[in-house]
Amino acid sequence: MINDKTAINSLKSYVNNAQRVVIVPHNNPDGDALGAALALCNVLKNMQKEAVVVSPNAFPDFLMWMHGADQVVIFERNRKKAKHLVEDADLVLLVDFNALSRMKNMQNIFNGVDTPRIMIDHHPYPEAETAQIQISVPEASSTCELLYNVLDAAGFSRYITKEAAECIYSGIMTDTGALNYNSGRPETYLTVAELLRMGIDKDRIHHMIFHNNSFDRMRLLGHALGEKMVLIPELKAAYIYLSSEDLQKFNFKPGDTEGFVNQALWIEGVDVSALFTEKDDLVKISFRSRGDFPVNKFSEKCFNGGGHLNAAGGESRLPLNETLERFQTKLKAFRSDL
Repeated sequence: MINDKTAINSLKSYVNNAQRVVIVPHNNPDGDALGAALALCNVLKNMQKEAVVVSPNAFPDFLMWMHGADQVVIFERNRKKAKHLVEDADLVLLVDFNALSRMKNMQNIFNGVDTPRIMIDHHPYPEAETAQIQISVPEASSTCELLYNVLDAAGFSRYITKEAAECIYSGIMTDTGALNYNSGRPETYLTVAELLRMGIDKDRIHHMIFHNNSFDRMRLLGHALGEKMVLIPELKAAYIYLSSEDLQKFNFKPGDTEGFVNQALWIEGVDVSALFTEKDDLVKISFRSRGDFPVNKFSEKCFNGGGHLNAAGGESRLPLNETLERFQTKLKAFRSDL
């Protein structure tokens, strides 16, 4: 349920009066970000708008099946076109992020551009300068769930086709790990029920997202579980760490480590899991937890990150081995302070 009627009315007015709309997900878009962006694009085109998704960088191959994915403009590959589209737009819609820095290098093309921006997102603590209108509901399981309810509240649900509904469902499933976390609200299941009524093929979507792995990805997962997973029973934690050499050995592609962090959380007695992935001069970190352990606060305090109670992300500029040492030290101290 969307309580901010002022924001909804403003969104409705902006959309109705715009003809050229650009939709932007965050850098390294996942299923929720891309699903929300493509669903919005589909809806706007059904409203006879000129709509295009501009992504800061490429997205995983296993999301390419979504309707409109082949028409996404990738900023890193075509900066001139992306810049022109933003500058020529009547309206920019930002989905699944609440800070301009989440666009990474693409953020620069908004300098000096006064095109109105609307944010639709479910992450806490939005930054004020992100957009003039902010529709933020951290309680929502995903931005896709929130988007469905935003469209419904604005009177745009009649423009949601089966293809758009598939994108929305995909975002909900990927951001909740197939309803395994961040999915305790009845509203989430009511939204899923509405999408099913629209005729989506749930089994096909699950196959395309969760059961469509490359041979290299499965080998990487086996390596991660067999050689690169560490259990810390005294901290009720486990983690997986992958070096750049590991990724190269198994022909890593964007999205290949999707869901790996959940594997460690399946160990008995573990309520905190982490995945450390070394890329260039940065270690990317994903966190998951069970119960009331706040990985968002832990990540924000110790790893320049944030997110949700049970799902968060962060990063480290330290070498991989030093990052792992910092994780154990900081986790021990954080637990003692809870």
